[in-house]
Amino acid sequence: MLSFVRFILTRAVMALATLIIVSLVVFSLMELVPGDCAERYLAFKNTQGSGISVADIEAERARLGLDKPFFTRWTVWITNAFQGEFGDSCILRVNIADLLGQKFWLSLGICLSALVLAYAIAVPVGIIAAASNNATLNNTLKFISYFGLAMPNFLLALLIMLISTVWFGETLTGLFSKEYRDADWSWAKLVDLMKHAWLPIFILGWSATAFALQTVRALMSDEIGKLYVTAASARGVSGRKLLWNYPARHALGPIVNSLGFDLNRIFNELPIVALILVMTDAGALLIEALARSNDQQLAGAIIFLLTASIVTLNFFTDVLLAVLDPRVRKSILR
Repeated sequence: MLSFVRFILTRAVMALATLIIVSLVVFSLMELVPGDCAERYLAFKNTQGSGISVADIEAERARLGLDKPFFTRWTVWITNAFQGEFGDSCILRVNIADLLGQKFWLSLGICLSALVLAYAIAVPVGIIAAASNNATLNNTLKFISYFGLAMPNFLLALLIMLISTVWFGETLTGLFSKEYRDADWSWAKLVDLMKHAWLPIFILGWSATAFALQTVRALMSDEIGKLYVTAASARGVSGRKLLWNYPARHALGPIVNSLGFDLNRIFNELPIVALILVMTDAGALLIEALARSNDQQLAGAIIFLLTASIVTLNFFTDVLLAVLDPRVRKSILR
């Protein structure tokens, strides 16, 4: 029990250190963009017909604290970030926490749902495929997984929208109906969200399922051929008990460990899918901030929140791995 507690504390410290290092990288990238927030905002105001002088830029820079040393500004930024406060958007001039609001959590929920969908399908199907000698089943699953990897998510989204529009007259865009878009949360709004959210979940889970299926099948095929499985079979263990207690238990360790990577990959695909499906979520905001408005403060906040989500997920998967395999928690203490 003591070793397990030490393992958790060690992983928690490593997760915190990772998040601090990533925050430094994100903040540094924000600083490397030509022109600071004061210059970009006042340049934007200049396009609206306002006369801007050098004195105005210096005054705005002082108001935002941009005249302070880099390390001081990063310390303030990361301290506020851990409290969920990221200041104001450089261009939109609204509080970033208020701007993101529920949008980031909706995006994270969609990505996590796609991840759950992918593994709910890939784990049992991959195990069955690895254990089966049916050539037709194996070839069919190979074709499905290769097709899932080959077909981009954005193309699948366009295809579904085209079919839906031509055959049913419905574009399937957005996350809410018009009457619920700005309404307070209620059971009716939640039901409306579920009616719309299935499509981005399915699209984002498309390639994730194919990738996970390939991984599970490969790991299971490797474990099934090992001597300890043959020995267990010789002792009379067979069927589901043999699969789950021996090869699956060892094969699923790397799968659990890759959940954070898969969440990152799914979120990377979200912005393009969000643009196609006209979703006003964090993915769409990230594209807007990076490609259109050059709002590095908003982009940095979204990237930091995503990183924090991935680091948190990795921490819990490490704990789960330590529960499943005692060798994991012992290895870090050596």
